[in-house]
Amino acid sequence: MSQEDIRWEQRLQNYNKALGHLSQALHIEAPDMVQKAGIIQFFEMSFELGWNLLKDFMEAQGLQDVKSPRSALKKAYESGLISHGHVWMELLADRNLSSHTYDEQKATELEGLIRRKYFPLLEALQRDFNAKTS
Repeated sequence: MSQEDIRWEQRLQNYNKALGHLSQALHIEAPDMVQKAGIIQFFEMSFELGWNLLKDFMEAQGLQDVKSPRSALKKAYESGLISHGHVWMELLADRNLSSHTYDEQKATELEGLIRRKYFPLLEALQRDFNAKTS
């Protein structure tokens, strides 16, 4: 097995770590602004590793044209690697809110979306890919 063949597995290890940090941060019930910024940072890391995990896996399967987050998510949905494609696209769009963590209202809004909507999606990706390595 070549280095490229297991790249997605290495990416999965990093994804698991980042998602673990996000999970821990989400246990804070009433985070202050600094803690919200940490939650958002862990969310950004988890998302970046998640879409790259999908990209690496699909490239190992011979799929092309998965170089951007949007194209990787679309192709992953089309090939059945992820479900709720529309929610993934919303996640991608809302990720842009993360650059506004200095705005407390936007940070609070994004933190709520991460808790209710996006963390479960990221966890599902984790479960599905951890099952592929078992």
